[in-house]
Amino acid sequence: MAVTLDIARENPNAQTVTGIAATPGADEDKPTLIGLSREELGEALGTIGVQQKQWRMRSSQLWHWLYVRGVSDFAEMTNIAKDLRAKLDEAFTIARPKIVSEQISVDGTRKWLFQFPPRGAGNPVEVETVYIPEEGRGTLCVSSQVGCTLTCTFCHTGTQKLVRNLTSEEILSQILIARDRLGDFPDAHTPQGAIVPSEGRLVTNIVMMGMGEPLYNFENVKKALLIASDGDGLSLSKRRITLSTSGVVPEIFRTGDEIGCMLAISLHAVRDEDRDILVPINKKWNIKELLDACRNYPGLSNAKRITFEYVMLKDINDSNEDALELVRLLKGIPAKINLIPFNPWPGSQYACSDWERIEEFADIVNRAGYASPIRTPRGRDIFAACGQLKSASERMRKKDRDALAAKKAAVY
Repeated sequence: MAVTLDIARENPNAQTVTGIAATPGADEDKPTLIGLSREELGEALGTIGVQQKQWRMRSSQLWHWLYVRGVSDFAEMTNIAKDLRAKLDEAFTIARPKIVSEQISVDGTRKWLFQFPPRGAGNPVEVETVYIPEEGRGTLCVSSQVGCTLTCTFCHTGTQKLVRNLTSEEILSQILIARDRLGDFPDAHTPQGAIVPSEGRLVTNIVMMGMGEPLYNFENVKKALLIASDGDGLSLSKRRITLSTSGVVPEIFRTGDEIGCMLAISLHAVRDEDRDILVPINKKWNIKELLDACRNYPGLSNAKRITFEYVMLKDINDSNEDALELVRLLKGIPAKINLIPFNPWPGSQYACSDWERIEEFADIVNRAGYASPIRTPRGRDIFAACGQLKSASERMRKKDRDALAAKKAAVY
């Protein structure tokens, strides 16, 4: 049976769940230091009177406390003078966003629902983030948007209209909270009974594969991932960071050139007439354009292969002919093909391919020389599996947002 720990909704006074303090949410009235570059940290320090000649040193101190030690309270920054800590606390926040709920699957997968400020949406917004523990690795599936514009017909997230992009701080906060909750910062403790890698880091890999299309929020995603891969901070190898796109062709080269992470493509069909339905962005950039962009991905090699995601839909895209065409299409591209058994969700119109059909499909691709692992469904019981993420957030109509803003202004 899945376990749900509803921190905010069922017990608003709860401060501790499974032995780790749950944060009440960041102070919306203060700007955050999370997600700022070192240069921006220096400029922020200047606004509270820190001399420019100290910016570099102070920024490095803050960087260490935020991303190596993982603190969320200025009072814990013990090598910074008390008066400066007080100024920082008065002017800025580094508090984590609110955790609405935490669910734990029977297989150890964890799903969090986080709440962020409205930032133009009218109401506070919510996103889901998933942690998948495996032998020797722990993968965090991170969201980039609240909702999505792509309406992929097999994906639950696609049924939620886009509310807004997440900021670099909100993207990074998903990583920071996951590490908090798992005890993955120095001096922290892993929750008793948690299923995690037996040694080393607990969050070893990041995949931008949660809610939203990362390349429609390129600048914020880029900023967050460069901070996540900074060697003096969270220090995640770029080979352990994968960005998944449904095919925003103009931004694919930039992803390799400016971020340098691994690339995954949500392909899911081998013919334009099928992909137009499954992944409607194909009508804008078809399969040929998409694969041409993949062939030109910076750093592409056998050591830096592109992963092609292929959801297995019964009688839709799972024939032997489809497998042979997939092999033909990918010829010359260093690639791995992830075969994903379809994960059902309420109202979905598709069924998962039979297991024997998936295995035969995989055999054809394997014999052609491509690794084609069949992804084991994880977290299905808590709707945390691939394609199942969604929140209840909706963007308010403009007249309602304006009325709410006027009401708040009248109060102050």
